[in-house]
Amino acid sequence: MVLAWLAFFDGLLAITLVALGIIGAHYYIVPSITGFGLLAFGFLLSIIGSLVGLLAIFLTRKPERSAGRNRAVVGTVLCLLIAIPLFVMLMGGRKHPINDITTDFDNPPEFVFAQKLQPGRDMKYDKAKYADKQQASYGPIGPIKERLEPSAAFERVREVAQAVPTWKITYTDTTKNTLEAVSTSGLFHFQDDVVIQIRPSPDGESLIEMRSKSRDGIGDFGVNAKRIRRFFDRVAMSRGKVEAQTPQEDLP
Repeated sequence: MVLAWLAFFDGLLAITLVALGIIGAHYYIVPSITGFGLLAFGFLLSIIGSLVGLLAIFLTRKPERSAGRNRAVVGTVLCLLIAIPLFVMLMGGRKHPINDITTDFDNPPEFVFAQKLQPGRDMKYDKAKYADKQQASYGPIGPIKERLEPSAAFERVREVAQAVPTWKITYTDTTKNTLEAVSTSGLFHFQDDVVIQIRPSPDGESLIEMRSKSRDGIGDFGVNAKRIRRFFDRVAMSRGKVEAQTPQEDLP
């Protein structure tokens, strides 16, 4: 039966494309975005193959038409093995198409060195394009306060940033208490640019402002927002470590 064969070959091709996309990008055989494109095409084929396979299973339910049933079942299973996990992942990361997240819409930290890494790339923050989408997708993401003057807060932030395993610090400016880093994902090796700036607050303490921007695509499955929140969690955890290492005066 033609539909049974079609479902079977769709399943084989979908698995092949997904594997090529992941392996190719992970081992730098193809660019990250190309590997992701192969995965996306495999996902699309798996959906088509699942529908075709289910139809073929239905049409071969009678004994006189059961010749292609096994191929239909195998093809459908192969397609569903690809379609279901990727569908769950896509639905779990479904957000507005946005890949530039900041803690300050009106005065976002600006990239300096990242612009030199990719000449001609527009690194300016587009408030009209992104601000409302960020609010709708993730709610408030604001700066955090440190009870330190800016230069001391910057040193703490730099130490925390250096300890993030997927980050590489590419630029620091102690006069402006600013650092930039490149974050590289583990599987596809997508690279996102990060900029952090320490600003004085009116009460003499410091605000840590941060921005995270993807280099590829128009959406990020929530990665940039998570990166900011997780980094702020790391900074908060570092406070406890510093306090624990600071000798306390003997009580009278």
